[in-house]
Amino acid sequence: MKLNITETFTKELPADSTLENSRRQVFEAAFSYVNPKKTAAPKLIHVSEEMLATLGISKADSTSEFFKNIFTGNEIYPNTKPFAMCYGGHQFGSWAGQLGDGRAINLFEIKNQNKQWKLQLKGAGETPYSRNADGLAVLRSSIREYLCSEAMFHLGIPTTRALSLSLSGDNVLRDIMYDGNPAYEKGAIVCRVAESFLRFGNYEIFAARNDVKNLKILVDYTLRHHFPHLKNSSKETYIQFFKEVAERTLSMIIHWQLVGFVHGVMNTDNMSILGLTIDYGPYGWLEGFDFGWTPNTTDRQHKRYRYGNQPNIGLWNLYQLANALFPLIEEAAPLESILKDYKTNFESQSLQMMKSKLGLFSSDKNDAKLIQNLEDTLQLSETDMTIFFRLLSDFTSEKNGFEMIKEAFYDIENVSETIKSKWQNWFGMYANRLQQESLSAIERKLKMNAVNPKYVLRNYMAQLAIDAANLEDYSLIDELFQLLKKPYDEQPNHQKWFAKRPDWARDKVGCSMLSCSS
Repeated sequence: MKLNITETFTKELPADSTLENSRRQVFEAAFSYVNPKKTAAPKLIHVSEEMLATLGISKADSTSEFFKNIFTGNEIYPNTKPFAMCYGGHQFGSWAGQLGDGRAINLFEIKNQNKQWKLQLKGAGETPYSRNADGLAVLRSSIREYLCSEAMFHLGIPTTRALSLSLSGDNVLRDIMYDGNPAYEKGAIVCRVAESFLRFGNYEIFAARNDVKNLKILVDYTLRHHFPHLKNSSKETYIQFFKEVAERTLSMIIHWQLVGFVHGVMNTDNMSILGLTIDYGPYGWLEGFDFGWTPNTTDRQHKRYRYGNQPNIGLWNLYQLANALFPLIEEAAPLESILKDYKTNFESQSLQMMKSKLGLFSSDKNDAKLIQNLEDTLQLSETDMTIFFRLLSDFTSEKNGFEMIKEAFYDIENVSETIKSKWQNWFGMYANRLQQESLSAIERKLKMNAVNPKYVLRNYMAQLAIDAANLEDYSLIDELFQLLKKPYDEQPNHQKWFAKRPDWARDKVGCSMLSCSS
């Protein structure tokens, strides 16, 4: 396996002068060198053929002992030096100080087909940033990350990717619900892939420590390698850089809202500078349409990261990044203008996003009212978001509207006549609005089905794969992996996955309740 290694991060950014792998505060450095922990009995259980091709690795190489050892941390690729990044972050609205790659170890960078890729292992052992943790990961969280990062990519959502999923052969002690009942679980490792794993927190840590010298070095590195069209490091360039980060962040979140994805932990250390979805912890897709839903048990009381608040949190996080970049710009007005534009752009992009879900492509002054009415009606009874919008593409007449979407209701028998009447009124408004569209019913259906997925990675689906994998059956991992490559296609052979959350999953840990435990 011969890779085109290009180590820009470690060559161009300041390294931790201490080589000891001990938990500590790291100053004036973007990273610390650290080797992965050797595992007891590593075993590859799934590899993405698509990512192999993207990285220029042959399928034959992926079956080798060398490949397995490299991507489980048991060997170091020749002439490379693994490392963990230093960063800080705001967690649940409060500055948490130094955080860093506590359970992620970056292996190397490679270049293939004129594109740079960073590869890192999640769950490969402790680093100077592990704090009180062991730097390891368990099978359940690793399956969720592996499946979801690839599922998001095929939904068309900016995301980090995944190359491989492995068992470490070690047992890992975890308190899954933080309730004082720890238990041993199977250890696992995911190889994650991205153009960059830089987060808002990488810039925040230097600003918080008034280390403007290294802040500038990091920003200039980012511009050189990830925003090369922005020439010459200057105040104007830094402003344009922030503007593009804000635009990418908003685009990512609009994509989340489009498909009903809830990240669960939108701390600034989980916000990619490239606008990628990063760090798949207690995420979930909306089952019942509910702006107040969060999958994160840690956030259950205040619901800071609930579905309906994700755009606001994106803005709040951008404020923190603006504060971090301010020492290089020393002028608040242009940053404030960009943040103001975010609010305006969200309103317009959100409207267009919802119109696309409804198959509306012309303009009407009452579109916002039609959408608001729909969102209010959807919340009157538990209604599955994914199924509702997918079924809506078959709409032809207000007369059969309610009958057409009844499979989206979780308790159709108890939907009151009052609620049915409200639905009938909305379908009447919708039918009238569709008369303004020039598309045929078939053309509209095709366009709606291109933005309303039929299949998403519901938590109960991931949990079924986890339960089977714990019994050494990995077939469901592959079935879901293949299914989610074509989320917008009908896939008649997989119709069973186009279904509401089953009753058994309503209150099951891993299906309705998720923690940050990994």
